[in-house]
Amino acid sequence: CHTGQKKRKKRMKQLNANFIISAEKLSQCPDFSLPEFPLLGRSNVGKSSFINALANNKKLAKTSNTPGKTRLINFFNFADTFTIADLPGYGYAKVSKEAQARWQKYLEEYLLNRKQIKSLIQFIDARHDVQKNDYQMREWVENYNLPIFTVATKIDYVPKGKQQAVIAKIKKSLSGDVIPFSSADRRYCENMIEKAARMEPVVGRERELCEVEQILCRKNKNIPA
Repeated sequence: CHTGQKKRKKRMKQLNANFIISAEKLSQCPDFSLPEFPLLGRSNVGKSSFINALANNKKLAKTSNTPGKTRLINFFNFADTFTIADLPGYGYAKVSKEAQARWQKYLEEYLLNRKQIKSLIQFIDARHDVQKNDYQMREWVENYNLPIFTVATKIDYVPKGKQQAVIAKIKKSLSGDVIPFSSADRRYCENMIEKAARMEPVVGRERELCEVEQILCRKNKNIPA
């Protein structure tokens, strides 16, 4: 049993990943059957660093010093085991209202109709309090009963004696699982991969998607831009 665990951890460290494609809307998304994990979070919260750390490749996902620059969904294949979809960051969109409305429409279409999605992952910077648009995003997700958990990024910047209190505060704010993460420590990467691997399939997702039309009639909320 211990030998199997060691082998499994070794495979995790060698988990290869590659960029697949960028898509603006659902019809352009890759035709994969792998479990998919869309990443939600404010601009510069650390999603690209998260992807690069999991892949052990600092050049896989491009990072930018300009918040809100990327407005496409970027797909990454992790060793034909699961797919990560890096969504545009919210909270920093210096564009026209028309452009924002278009992005919101495309992202909502993707999140509500992409059958490959196993769970959404919302990113929160552990150094700061949960922001207003983080709450808005979580409220939108919960309105549609979509599976989601939280990753607290940059946990290594928080003093060790305060890390548990920070995690507890985020969990109280957003509820559900909160996973600490640091791109500087491979231990966090292995914990994340293990969580992704052991997550149960979403039962009845197709039935839930069929009920979305009824929800749309009752709730008039947009995904944060």
